[in-house]
Amino acid sequence: MASKLTTSNRAGWAFALPGFGLLAMFIVVPFFFAFFLSLTNQRLISPNPTEFVGLDNYRNLLGIRVLSIEPEVNAAGEIVRDETGAPEYPRVRTFTRNNPDYPQYAGMREWFRWHSGDTAKVVVARDVVFWKSLRNTLMFVLVVAPVQGALALGLALLINQRLRAINIYRAIYFMPVVVSIVVVSLLWRFLYAEEGLLNSILHGLSFGMFEGRDWLGDPDTALGAIKAMSIWQAVGFHMVIWLSGLQTISPTLYEASAIEGASKWQTFRYVTWPGLRNTAVLVLIVITMQAFALFAQIDVMTNGGPLDSTTTVVFQAVERGYGKQDISGGAAISVILFLLVLTISLIQRYLTREK
Repeated sequence: MASKLTTSNRAGWAFALPGFGLLAMFIVVPFFFAFFLSLTNQRLISPNPTEFVGLDNYRNLLGIRVLSIEPEVNAAGEIVRDETGAPEYPRVRTFTRNNPDYPQYAGMREWFRWHSGDTAKVVVARDVVFWKSLRNTLMFVLVVAPVQGALALGLALLINQRLRAINIYRAIYFMPVVVSIVVVSLLWRFLYAEEGLLNSILHGLSFGMFEGRDWLGDPDTALGAIKAMSIWQAVGFHMVIWLSGLQTISPTLYEASAIEGASKWQTFRYVTWPGLRNTAVLVLIVITMQAFALFAQIDVMTNGGPLDSTTTVVFQAVERGYGKQDISGGAAISVILFLLVLTISLIQRYLTREK
């Protein structure tokens, strides 16, 4: 028996070895190589030799502080106010440029501010664009992950029935998934145009009251428009995963709940959802990873604009590494993204574990 088990194990490892080799070649080795590059000043094309800079790239990316600025006062000690009555403040650059009294703010730029009484609280960062991309990515994940997962579950529940032509509906819902994301992005860019189909529909439904807008050209709506398109495009893929989980639940459980007189909500809560626990973990992790990898939609539809309102972490990594030829900076962003996704995935797994 021992020899048979040993032979079986050897055969299993032999079959798994090509898969492990590919994972190591395209995931493990590139990650450590990226980490090594992030500790240097490597550029894509440069006559200067590469130098080791330690954690400088991470300090430049993650450096952020809150600057408290008091309003200006006149000779009498009164607060100087503008024409609207609002207090006037010194310019932020007086603290961040060549000011020996505030060396901790050197080289930083203003991101946003709020007021606490008459004191202005200004958030300054060494790389404002990176922090904007991180905020946009997190906002994208926080909206897309639950909404896309819930819609996919709803569609799976609808089509998990014995109805005529149900396979046609399944194919229709899944069809956007098989279309290239670049093609989908181009189509939705035309839909979102100021003279596009979406504005025409809204103009007609509102009887001419809606004048139309440039959805991708407005910083207030650009990221939301990409969220809507991304949810629509990938919901069919996650619907199939939910559907496979639904079909693993024993029909006898539903028969027992019907005999007990359970309502549809009670059946879903006490029969369907517990049976989908492992599927839910898979769907949430997959959606989260796909959402953090947002790039193609941004590259095709907005190129990170307007005013960096749609730039994302992956887009910044590519733009910095190849567009600006800063390989070390792009590698540092990639390492930060990997650690962020890994942390969130572990948290999701912990929160959805069986108790």
